[in-house]
Amino acid sequence: MPAGTIRAFHLIHDLGPGGAEHVLVDLASVASEAGIDLTVVSMLPTGGLRYPMMLREAGVSVVSLDLRAWWDPRGPRRLRHLVEHDRPDVLHSHLKHADTVAGRVAGRTWIPHVSTLHVIEDQVSGLARAKRDLAARSRMRTTSATVAVSDVIRSWYLDTFPESPERVVVIRNGVPDPGEGSDRDRRAVRQELGIPDDAVVAATIAVMRPGKGHHALLEAARRTEGVVYLVAGDGPLRSSLQDEAAGLPDGRVVFAGFREDVDRILFAADFVVHPSLADALPTALIHAIAASLPVIAFEVGGVPEIVPAGGGILVAPGDSAALAGAVATLAADPDRRVWMGKQGRERYDEEFTAIRWARRLRSLYEAITP
Repeated sequence: MPAGTIRAFHLIHDLGPGGAEHVLVDLASVASEAGIDLTVVSMLPTGGLRYPMMLREAGVSVVSLDLRAWWDPRGPRRLRHLVEHDRPDVLHSHLKHADTVAGRVAGRTWIPHVSTLHVIEDQVSGLARAKRDLAARSRMRTTSATVAVSDVIRSWYLDTFPESPERVVVIRNGVPDPGEGSDRDRRAVRQELGIPDDAVVAATIAVMRPGKGHHALLEAARRTEGVVYLVAGDGPLRSSLQDEAAGLPDGRVVFAGFREDVDRILFAADFVVHPSLADALPTALIHAIAASLPVIAFEVGGVPEIVPAGGGILVAPGDSAALAGAVATLAADPDRRVWMGKQGRERYDEEFTAIRWARRLRSLYEAITP
């Protein structure tokens, strides 16, 4: 295809809060610079949601198929009508529900189809396993390429399904550069959240659902004094986690709720703790290293692909005592935090800038587009 803008439709199940969903918001910030004319298509309605507003503010068109559910049988027909009318150069889907719908449409419209794997689904059974396998079969039939966001998810996928290795490429997500937060920014965020200026703050940013390790985080909080745990996010476990944290000293854990201003929250932190028990490529850690913050995390999934040697402390999954020990170590050593933060920032500049990520997607689109 000659040089120029590539029109890409990105299909996702919905645009409610979530990691894969926010990836599209990050992409929107640099798509035009990378030569991608981005349209985001949500399978479910978008009314009242923040992400569609953010996408439109970035100059991206947002369309909804207005389905009742992810598996609404009207999905393929509505998507086909849309792509036949607008004729994008590429149809790019995210998560298994969208993969299945996009696969049915791509096969009938001859539009190149790309799918991104965001999640390692190795602990599923019953109906969930059947849906996972259905989406995989669809991908293998219809995609021109499947994008794995990390080496570990690519390896899992190829070990699980009979896909050709050359059709699965690793393109790691990136995030926009947050810039440098000033002391004034740091004080303002802390004041807003009721955190003392002189406190050592460990930030965690994650959806509050099973598998994200918040119980291990609170256990670590019980074991460490002199550290404020700033917990940002929302989800089905929020109420029970707040109840659990009520037994800790006042001010030990601060719940900030769901936040869009992740970079601003990180201005208030001294380091980031990520206790997730499984993660293909946690965007929260990419934000952390972009902000020059050291990372403490369980050594799972794609975490080691983000955190460089010397850029953080990785401990055995589920070991809350080791997590607490790492927190205590960094809390007591500000010079080490600065040095680790610099190592992380170098890793961000080398691999995880948003424009580098978008240009890699653009190169993939060029390779599969006639």
